[in-house]
Amino acid sequence: MRLLHLGNVVVDLVLTVDALPVRGGDVLASSTTHAVGGGFNVMAAAARLGLPTQYCGVLGTGPFADQARAALRAEGIESSGPVRPDLDTGFVVALVEPSGERTFVTSPGAEATLTPDALPETTPDDLVYLSGYSLLHPTNRATVVPWLAHTPATVFFDPGPLVADIPRAALNTALTRTNWLSCNLPEARALATHQDPHDAAETLLHDLPTGAGVLVRLGAGGCLVGERGRPVRLVDGFAVEAVDLNGAGDAHAGAFLAGLAYGKDALEAAWWANAAAALAVTRRGPATGPTRAELESFLRGRERPPRE
Repeated sequence: MRLLHLGNVVVDLVLTVDALPVRGGDVLASSTTHAVGGGFNVMAAAARLGLPTQYCGVLGTGPFADQARAALRAEGIESSGPVRPDLDTGFVVALVEPSGERTFVTSPGAEATLTPDALPETTPDDLVYLSGYSLLHPTNRATVVPWLAHTPATVFFDPGPLVADIPRAALNTALTRTNWLSCNLPEARALATHQDPHDAAETLLHDLPTGAGVLVRLGAGGCLVGERGRPVRLVDGFAVEAVDLNGAGDAHAGAFLAGLAYGKDALEAAWWANAAAALAVTRRGPATGPTRAELESFLRGRERPPRE
């Protein structure tokens, strides 16, 4: 099995602040770092757990693109997409508060210019990661939506925080081709129009194709796992001291996909994913998913979810 990621790799400019500025105001950052993020976070999380991973998105030309290429190489991630000579890779400004909560401003670049020739042939053994951001950029949306209808791969869809901004037709097409839908609780509530987490998960599951599943991420509380014909189940999270929530959902996605690739059932893959996210938030930075050795060490001696 391999993971194919449709985009988007960007560079994160991470500023740690005591509080967000008021409108029209200004604050001083206590620290500033820059690292490759966006779609890279999911790929790094999966690759560190041993899942062969390929980036199918567009890379640019410039300092941000150079940083992205170096990061992909360092994680052993193949890049199969085209290169734009006239655009740099985009970037994201992330403001991190003392609680670990983060706020983003995104400036798109070459990764927002995906064309059909960049997308690979797929097989039923492939795993495809689709981000809602790919459905926000008009060029990427026009490329990805028709392609989804024909791929035989398992599609994992994370609509992201801007789910309400995705054109409804594109969102509906993505959902009809989704095998696994993963949302945090605010995203699940927005999609399902239910406040109760279990009700939201049930509604989302009902709207997905037969045989599909849904994950509703609850932060430190773990995640809900929904599969057709079974009650929605809670897989508990892990108590850790969080220092940076940036990339937690990405670590969760990468670990869940790696778990599926290793033949784990949905509950055990979610258990793996919860542990990976817990480890990720104890470290500063966007791509902080653990290695397989770190994950297995963390889980050693802990109670597994019941096997299906």
